[in-house]
Amino acid sequence: MKLGIFGGTFDPVHHGHLIVAEYVRERAGLDRVLFIPTMISPHKVDVPVTPAIHRFAMLREAVKSNPFFEVSDAEMERGGVSYTVDTLRMIGERHAGDELFLLIGADNLRDFRSWKDPGEIVKRATLIVMNRPGFSAVPGGAGLPADVMECTVPSIDISATEIRRRVRKGLSISYLVPPSVSRYIGRHRLYRGEE
Repeated sequence: MKLGIFGGTFDPVHHGHLIVAEYVRERAGLDRVLFIPTMISPHKVDVPVTPAIHRFAMLREAVKSNPFFEVSDAEMERGGVSYTVDTLRMIGERHAGDELFLLIGADNLRDFRSWKDPGEIVKRATLIVMNRPGFSAVPGGAGLPADVMECTVPSIDISATEIRRRVRKGLSISYLVPPSVSRYIGRHRLYRGEE
């Protein structure tokens, strides 16, 4: 099976995440896409983030109608700072025999060499770099292997930061997140007291 790995903070998951994941799944011929919410992002160690249990639950709500999407608690189970290489090791054990593909944004590609064990990452998974229209990453320039896949995805200008701001101000988030995620946010009173 060709398994796509899509990690992130997802605070909250929104339609932009879902649209690009479906687009990549179709373009790359992936059998499934596994969404993995970070426990603690190494790039956001000092940034307040909604507890992982809520972000995981919102992801489950968001993907439940898509038979090609699922959510993993791998990083929650492991705890601590979420390093991609550790997650790939864990997913590789859980999905032995599957071919792994790591979905990353072109903006993350510039810093890829600073990630923990980038060499092992590219041995464990094929990178699928999601480019925006009019912007193309140059894999060779980032010291990456030649088999990096580039996939131009639609430019969806939805921001989790903006969604949180709108909730805090009492504004609608309709059409930015799936209705089930909006209901979850309301039910659990998330994002009400941020800065």
